[in-house]
Formats: sequence, structure tokens, C-alpha cells
Amino acid sequence: MNSPTDCCHCGVCCFSELPTYVRVYGGDWHRLGPAAEQVAHFIGNRAYMKMREGHCAALEQRRGPGGTPEFFCTVYAERPEICRALARGSPECEGELARKSAPRPLTA
Repeated sequence: MNSPTDCCHCGVCCFSELPTYVRVYGGDWHRLGPAAEQVAHFIGNRAYMKMREGHCAALEQRRGPGGTPEFFCTVYAERPEICRALARGSPECEGELARKSAPRPLTA
């Protein structure tokens, strides 16, 4: 499976049913600043990004030109380190694409 030319047309890495999908460490929480309380929470003594409707709470979905889905991280500049490390086209990206190859419907 080939990686997309633009992450805004994919968003696969932001989808999961696991409530512990994206771990948020202390530096991440600090970097998220005021948005931390809105998009992240604690499960036990560890912090994670909140998941809503099968995707990260920071993911915004829209219809682009021609009705194609577009995905935007609302905390992109402050996103957790694990999200920063996932490079488009990397083996991890390709793995996410392979595991989650079904298209994601827009909820909005």
C-alpha cells in the first residue's frame, strides 16, 4: 500500500477504537497547554489523547473540494511526540495503512 501524498487526505493514523491509543507524556501535556484538558485525559495515572467516535479528539474532519474527506489536527503545532515521530511514508505509516485500509466515513 502506498502512503498518501498529503496526510490531510488520509488521517488513518488518527483512528482507533483503543482509549489508550496515543500516550501523552509530561512534556506533551505541557506543550498542549490549555488544549490539554480538552483533548487529553488520564486513565489511571497515565495520560492519553481522548478518542471520540473512533478517532483522536483533536482530529477535525471536513469535506474538501469535490466532497473528498480532509483531516486536520487541531493541535498540530502542539501534538504529542508520538504523533510528531510518525512520518508520512515511514514503515510505521505504511503499517497503519495496511492495518486500517478501509476508508473512514466523515462524521460531520
